[in-house]
Amino acid sequence: MGVAERQTVRVGYINGTSPLRLWGLSPDERLRRSLKRVGADRIAPSLDDGPKSGESAVLLQGDWVFDEALVRKMVERSGVALLADDGTLVAVHGAAEDWPVLLSAIRSGSAEALPPGIERLTAEGLGGSYNNALRKREIPLLSKVDETSVKALEARLFAGSYKGVTDAITKYVWPGPASRVTKFCSVVGITPNQVTLTSLAFVLGAFWAFWTGHFAIGLVMAWIMTFLDTVDGKLARVTLTSTKFGNVFDHGIDLIHPPFWWWAWIVGLGAAYDPNNIALIVIVAGYILQRVEEGIFMRAFGIEMHIWRRFDSRFRLITARRNPNLLILTVALILGEPAMGMTAVAIWTALSFAVHTLQILQGAVASRRGKLVSWLAQ
Repeated sequence: MGVAERQTVRVGYINGTSPLRLWGLSPDERLRRSLKRVGADRIAPSLDDGPKSGESAVLLQGDWVFDEALVRKMVERSGVALLADDGTLVAVHGAAEDWPVLLSAIRSGSAEALPPGIERLTAEGLGGSYNNALRKREIPLLSKVDETSVKALEARLFAGSYKGVTDAITKYVWPGPASRVTKFCSVVGITPNQVTLTSLAFVLGAFWAFWTGHFAIGLVMAWIMTFLDTVDGKLARVTLTSTKFGNVFDHGIDLIHPPFWWWAWIVGLGAAYDPNNIALIVIVAGYILQRVEEGIFMRAFGIEMHIWRRFDSRFRLITARRNPNLLILTVALILGEPAMGMTAVAIWTALSFAVHTLQILQGAVASRRGKLVSWLAQ
């Protein structure tokens, strides 16, 4: 049957329901949200509302949890069946004229009942094993939901919401507490945008504290902000509530505030640190230019700088971004040397800029031998 035609109306059908909850959502509600987000033209209220002539039907088992990437692939491709590792039929996309056979097959969970010509794929075969959006190698989640699997599936969904390449604090320190706070938010109905708005308040609070020389208070608020910055994205992904506005709101705050924090810290040092010191220029210019370098790398080579080689991913753990810089300042304040901390941030920013410049040059040389490919995708 091939790839579904763009003009075909793609209708989503869900077979069965489950009373269990994953991050506050039943499996069938997760499917409904996924179908809506990935472009299904219509979601049928029941299996009795069969497709009309010219439409195609996407049928999915309602007591299974699907990675959203799998739902997207199922909606995009007609003539495809998704099988679990044990051979159970969990999803199929076919034409309206095959509806009786498709319905019988999904109800029985048997691929043997499928009409001829349906391609049978596993989760890895359909969705691949590399998630470019989250920069990591991972087979898409596909699992039946029962009382014994809920906790494990929630843990897998949360882990699956994490980017594989990020800074060391986000990757190694925040996951445990962020999981518990994300769970609380999902249960009581706190939205990702509300978490982001709260983090903005801490951005402003940290700026004021740094500006007035209250460095300890400022660092507490700054670290809370970075923690909430982890929670809002994870909450959006596990509850399938991410939006374009939320993405812009969250990333806009992330992009803009760091240089203002470092400027406020220098002002807060007062006579202990000349506000016109070259360190401020190095830090602000270095922050902006590193972002420019990342854009140059992406535009020139079609791949993010931090996922090209294993070294690049490891350097992303410590490169002069917000969290590593905050860690430097925190250590300096504990040692009673807040001014020295800002000097260290300036030096590390300059060194990180030099490393990124070298990465661009190495990318230019390597690209002559062929297209750059992430080590995670190999």
